[in-house]
Amino acid sequence: MTKQIHLAAHFPGVNNTTVWADPRSRSQIEFSSFEHLARTAERGLFDFFFLAEGLRLREHKGHVHDLDVVGRPESLAVLNALAAVTERLGLAATVNATFNEPYDLARRLATLDHLSGGRAAWNVVTSSDAFTGENFRRGGFLDRADRYTRAAEFVATARELWDSWTPDGVSRPFAHRGRHFDIAGEFGVPRSPQGHPVVIQAGDSDEGREFAAATADVIFTRQSSLEAGKAFYADVKKRLAKYGRTHGDLKILPGVSVVLGDTAADAREKAAEIRRQQTSPQTALLTLEQIWGTDLSAYDPDGPLPDLDPVPDSGITQGRTRRGDTVAIAEKWRALAAEKGLSIRETVIEAGGRQSFVGTPQAVAAELDAFVQADAADGFILVPHLTPGGLDDFVDRVVPLLQERGVFRTEYEGTTLRSHLGLAEPAWKG
Repeated sequence: MTKQIHLAAHFPGVNNTTVWADPRSRSQIEFSSFEHLARTAERGLFDFFFLAEGLRLREHKGHVHDLDVVGRPESLAVLNALAAVTERLGLAATVNATFNEPYDLARRLATLDHLSGGRAAWNVVTSSDAFTGENFRRGGFLDRADRYTRAAEFVATARELWDSWTPDGVSRPFAHRGRHFDIAGEFGVPRSPQGHPVVIQAGDSDEGREFAAATADVIFTRQSSLEAGKAFYADVKKRLAKYGRTHGDLKILPGVSVVLGDTAADAREKAAEIRRQQTSPQTALLTLEQIWGTDLSAYDPDGPLPDLDPVPDSGITQGRTRRGDTVAIAEKWRALAAEKGLSIRETVIEAGGRQSFVGTPQAVAAELDAFVQADAADGFILVPHLTPGGLDDFVDRVVPLLQERGVFRTEYEGTTLRSHLGLAEPAWKG
């Protein structure tokens, strides 16, 4: 049976994804930017619109990172506003389970679900980052090993709160006694239109995969090759049975980028130029400093890689995702630079991420379809390189081709995000 493709849109701006220098690039905080991208996603009949979260401005060498986004508005506030200018599009907020509390967040999410008519989603993330924790009362109190145990109890507690109202509108007292939370009372918001907001989880680690299999409705991942996608898909789906869940209860949506051209050569040329724009000379040096763990500002971005040894865990950058074994990465990059005769900037471009799908609209539509039909994904979360118009070409040129193939909807059939995703409303557990 031919699978239907699920599509979602991620508001760009994290790390160096966005091409800031493009004259079409606009504000990261003005409502018009969020509105444009959300309206485009809804015009394209996407399942949902997805916002990241930033709880502290990142720092590099002890100063606010001047190549990062300027400001990070609170996601749920933005989505509540977008609920008024969209009708069917799902609205997904990334909210940290480490620096929030179940009653307050469950109430805010249930409110969005009511205001939007059943379109709310929560992307659950965790943190053991003491740097971010300095902004909060409980600082970096949480051991890294406890991130997922707290998150799992957090999600379970939120669901208890959502279920404390019966489907016919009767409130019942709740009481939760656990390792991380000890709360009791009455929940202030009636059961929402889709029962519970959709729960999304972002993570590729074994721990994250298990958490998603036990808890999530959607997993946001980053496998962009067919073989890696198939392996991840099979691994996560086989974990569902132990939790009494079926294959369709969890949707796997990798984050991808797309570059379109009138010809294959045109698309490749555009993709190469975008990568150069995404990696300015300053960005190249900053990226290298994150690997080498030391100040490299005296180096020429168009010159060779430094012959210094990396300084592991130097803490030169705060608030960014860890890059893993930096010594091994440095060795790999040196070998790549030596093999191809690359400068610092060229090495960062070559070793960095590639656009996931590059080609004509027809070729990209065929490749997206093949990816899903091969069980490498259930769909995709598109991460454009421009704010806010980076989704326009895809909606205008690729979506109609997917519809012609019979693998993407021609209209919304339901009103809730769960209906878009083909997820059943959770059974009430009063």
